[in-house]
Amino acid sequence: MSSFKDLRPVDNFYQSSLFFPMPVVLVSTLCDDGQTTCGSYSLLAPFYVAGKQYYAMMLECRNSSNTAQNLIKHKKCVLNFLPDDRKYFKECVRLGWPGDTPSEKMKDFMFDLEEGLRKKEDPDGQYPLVISQAVQAIECTWMDELDGADKDLPLEEGKDHYELEKYHDFNGITTPYGAHFVLRVDKILMKEKYYEGIVNGVKSRDFPHLPIDYGYRDSKNFWFHKHRRMIPELLPMRETTVSSVRYAADRLQSDIKFTDEALQKLVKVPRIFLPTVLKGCIAWAKENNVQVIDAKEMDIINDKRSKEKNEKK
Repeated sequence: MSSFKDLRPVDNFYQSSLFFPMPVVLVSTLCDDGQTTCGSYSLLAPFYVAGKQYYAMMLECRNSSNTAQNLIKHKKCVLNFLPDDRKYFKECVRLGWPGDTPSEKMKDFMFDLEEGLRKKEDPDGQYPLVISQAVQAIECTWMDELDGADKDLPLEEGKDHYELEKYHDFNGITTPYGAHFVLRVDKILMKEKYYEGIVNGVKSRDFPHLPIDYGYRDSKNFWFHKHRRMIPELLPMRETTVSSVRYAADRLQSDIKFTDEALQKLVKVPRIFLPTVLKGCIAWAKENNVQVIDAKEMDIINDKRSKEKNEKK
């Protein structure tokens, strides 16, 4: 006999039928008059994380919301991650109330706003402002060409939802009441303390205190979990053998050869990632007219990879 009960999912199942941990984010967008407005969201997750020409987040929201309509019109937004101060969460709950106009939301706005890095690079462009109190922020552009969403129009005046013959699968207007936005990551803004932690090696004290929205809500309350402290757990370091790495290299059927000393430096790479790593090594060798990759060349490749990671940070 099962130890679980069968709980039927209903609309907004992540709130009504689950205890589902999510981030608490204020999304800045541009209004028609160029002013910035902010709305609270938790249905946010990384979307394109590798192998594309850009990185992306996925935002899900009500398609009649100020945020959705502003994204459809102006394409830009900022994802602001705030620390877990109780008064900040109270403000996030207020800003999440549906139906308020941007002017009503921003009338008693408790946060400070400042220009992001996109504006610095493009002084003549219009970009939403960043919340100064944020621990980190992501400046984004909606990739409306995906899934044919570039044809989506703002809601007609007086309507509270879309009535379309066909809805998109994953980007733009996806249901009569819902929208999904694939947001290209343009800039990641990080306060100096946390930037230094990521670049120089994170310790438990370097993690910001971020609130977790617990998904479930009743007719009276939103619930969030305060940050306590980070607890490290060592990764399982599983080494393979040089012969296993050579088997993976030989399967690529390349003219570039590897010495055992070079392959020894790859024995800690998880097996599932070995083909990708080896292909990167082969591409470097071809660019640099190297026929045999030895330990010295592998060190150069690893140094190059480390520098690229730091530059992205």
